Order: sequence, then structure tokens, then C-alpha cells
Amino acid sequence: MQRRSRGINAGLILLLSQIFHVGINNIPPVTLATLALNVWFFLNPLKPLYESCLSVEKCYQQKDWQRLLLSPLHHADDWHLYFNMASMLWKGINLERRLGSRWFAYIIVTFSLLTGVVYLFLEFALAEFTDEPGFRRNCAVGFSGVLFALKVLNNHYCPGGFANILGFPVPNRFACWAELVAIHFISPGTSFAGHLAGILVGLMYTHGPLKKIMEKCAGIFPSNIHYPGQQYHFNSSGYSGYQDYYPYGRPGYPEEAPMNYNAYTAGLSEEEQLERALRASLWDRVT
Repeated sequence: MQRRSRGINAGLILLLSQIFHVGINNIPPVTLATLALNVWFFLNPLKPLYESCLSVEKCYQQKDWQRLLLSPLHHADDWHLYFNMASMLWKGINLERRLGSRWFAYIIVTFSLLTGVVYLFLEFALAEFTDEPGFRRNCAVGFSGVLFALKVLNNHYCPGGFANILGFPVPNRFACWAELVAIHFISPGTSFAGHLAGILVGLMYTHGPLKKIMEKCAGIFPSNIHYPGQQYHFNSSGYSGYQDYYPYGRPGYPEEAPMNYNAYTAGLSEEEQLERALRASLWDRVT
């Protein structure tokens, strides 16, 4: 089973145009490498989606643990890739500049693995508590579990203010939870458990023991090394999408795009871009 095809990869073209608009030299190295790696795996997937998506049945019961590594780097289609990587572009510039490239790389690797582990735990718990075996077969792909975790970090380091969620002002400290509910309500094909896993991993870092454990395991570099580059100013509070993969259809879509690219966004705010994209995605399902 191949990923859903739309002919010309318009999402990939738009992503590349945004990257070049920002300027490759203005993107910190780990962020740029993460973008490049995801694009590479989109164009040259190691395995088909049904062999790389993450589920309790395939990963835990059948011991196919490589899916923990493969699932964050594979995307269902070009728009799934675009929204995730557009979000990564902004979050990466903001957080890598604050935390330093080496520590940010450590965070990306750790979060990529942990969000998968927490996702498996949540789906297993749902299957047990509801006595519904279908949760064990829910199969997810995409980088947006990691993006939800990074969103928690960003809100932690930039407290205060409000995010506009579907027209309602929400304090930034609650924005992730509001987005978790809003995105699942608007686009039910996305993985609620995948998004929740990302939020929980982010909270484990900001309010739990994860950061101290990581520092103890690393032991060789602090978490406050700053990336010596230009200063970047973005304003973002958009949505992330961690997508369930259904081998027989029903793909998911959403991810946020950086805000200050007026040449590509027609001056829309990030929330307006997201709502328009979600409506287009839902319309595409119908047609």
C-alpha cells in the first residue's frame, strides 16, 4: 500500500519555497537537518506506510521495534509533511537558538522515541480499559507527536500571552490542551493519543524528571548553549497533527505553518491559515 498520491506534490513545493524564503543560512543546523531528513524519507521511504506506522499490535505484540524510529519520519502525503515541517521550521529556529544545537538535537532524538513509547502505552491502556482491541491496531505516522512536545517547551520558555484557538483567546499555558481538543474535533482522522503523547512528554521535560535524567545521561554539555546566529522573530500558536494511518484510507492532515511569510499566506494569521487548510482537507475528503 502506497501513500496517498495527489499528483504534483504541492505541499512539498510550498515547504521548499518557505525554507528558501527564510534562507537556508538562517536556519540552525539541527532544525535544517531535521527538515532535510523528513523530506528525504518522504521522497525515499525506507518502507511502505503500513510497515512503518506505529501500533501496539505491530510494535509491541509482534516486536517490530524499528517502527519507533521509522514512524516519526514518514508522512501520509505531501500536505501532512508540509504542515508538520512548516511547524518544525518555526519551533526549531526558536528553540534551537535558545537551547543550543547539541542539546536541541538531543531533545529531538529523545522526544521522537518517547512520544512513540507513550503513544503505545496510551493505546494499550485504552484497549485494556475499554475492552476494545481496535486500539491495539491503531497505526500512526508523522512527526507531530514530537511537535506537540516542542510546543509545550516553547510555551514554557515563553509564558504569558494568549493564543487564538478557533476564535477564542486561550492562555498560552493551556493552549496545547485546547489545540488537542480543537484539532481532534475539526479533523477526527488525526490521532488524539499521538497528540496527547507529545504533550505528556513535553510536560515530563518541563515539570517532571525528564530534563534532569537527560542531563545526567548526557553529562557532557549543558542545556543553555545558545546558537550563535541571527535573531528571529515569529508569532505562532498554531496546531499540530499526529496522524493515524489507515491502510485503506482516511488520512489526516493538519500542521501549522509559520506566520510571517506574507508572500505565501496572503497575510492570514496562523489560526486563519489552519482553519482554511482544515476546511480544504475536509472538502477534499468529500470530493
